[in-house]
Amino acid sequence: MSDEPTPSRARRTWWLIVRYVIGIGVGVLILSLLVDKRGEFVAALHHVDHLDALWATGAVLTEVLSIVGYGFLQQRVLLWSGSEISLASLTLVSLANNAIAYTVPGEPAVSSAYRYRFFRRHGASGASAGWTILTILIAQAIGMSLLLLVGVLVALAGHAGVESRGTLIVGLFVVLIAGALLVRRDSLLRFLGFAARLFQRRSGHPRGDVMARIESTLARMREIPLSTVRVMKLVTMATALWLTDFLILICCFAAVHAVVPWSGVLLAFGVAQIVASVPLIPGGIGIVEGSLAVILVAYGAHRAPALAVVLVFRFLTFWFVIAVGGIAIAVIEWRVRRVAGPAPESSVMGATDH
Repeated sequence: MSDEPTPSRARRTWWLIVRYVIGIGVGVLILSLLVDKRGEFVAALHHVDHLDALWATGAVLTEVLSIVGYGFLQQRVLLWSGSEISLASLTLVSLANNAIAYTVPGEPAVSSAYRYRFFRRHGASGASAGWTILTILIAQAIGMSLLLLVGVLVALAGHAGVESRGTLIVGLFVVLIAGALLVRRDSLLRFLGFAARLFQRRSGHPRGDVMARIESTLARMREIPLSTVRVMKLVTMATALWLTDFLILICCFAAVHAVVPWSGVLLAFGVAQIVASVPLIPGGIGIVEGSLAVILVAYGAHRAPALAVVLVFRFLTFWFVIAVGGIAIAVIEWRVRRVAGPAPESSVMGATDH
């Protein structure tokens, strides 16, 4: 009985390794293709060498604002579900969450699981933690789709070409579906319960006690109310956070003294964010850089400045975030061990932050 899950765990581990290797391989391939344009890279690095310190500082501060803002968004939604965690702790887990999301394949499952455990350790119920994560994910999808729709409309107004209309239709479809899910979360939660039961019948996992806890948690999640006013506030906050990230890109243009291609910059940003969320490649490394640079050039940016913008933008929103997030993970784990001491794990899960 105890040995039965081992093959399943081994298969999942190997599949994660394969996905990670494939993702890194694709990213390295794309980066190698970009490196072949050595003249453009040299020109881009020349722009980076003359970085405007004031605008670069503005980009860093905007990134900080985005991370703290995401912590505030989590705090509000947790409060609506009856849980309270400090903004400092939620900002810390936002940093850690970003590092996990950018380095581990299988998003958003892995970072969501990490965040769920963090919420539970800090006193949130299972229903509150799961409800918060699910609600924010849907709101983020709506916010990004809205920005992408605006980006496509601006691009079309600038005579971008009919191929952008397909993106417009897809974005509108995502907004409508995600909006319906946010308003009728009970239907989504029932579907998740059905999917869990179906998976259990097919695979035998999760086992009885675990399955009972999952169904109980989903049932309690359905009881948490979310009014129309709160839905509007939630979508507004999620959209504002995406706009904050977009402002980082604009600051990067100013930092490298590049002209902003206004007709396509929002579309390029939206596409890059969607590419970054592809679960096969951690953080969309290589593909994000390539797609963002290509779209910016297609809408009028010069190659060398566009590449310089992409390099600075990705350093601030990817590599820098991973480094700081790694420190945040270490701090969180240190706090857990300090609170736990010699006590059993159950006391850690119930610990609250002050």
